[in-house]
Amino acid sequence: MITTIEKDACIGCGNCPVICPEIYQMDDDGLAITLNEHVPEELEETAQEAAENCPTEAIIIN
Repeated sequence: MITTIEKDACIGCGNCPVICPEIYQMDDDGLAITLNEHVPEELEETAQEAAENCPTEAIIIN
């Protein structure tokens, strides 16, 4: 599984690092970034939950 963040869509709500801090973090601009685009198998469910809870659907998972 690969995850990315659409920076133009991110509003910096902070849900993703709360749900999955191993993959998502807030940068200095207050927007989300991925710490690792390649999601380890044991974190796939949590990364998917973070994507589902993104209010602007800025988290893309492939």
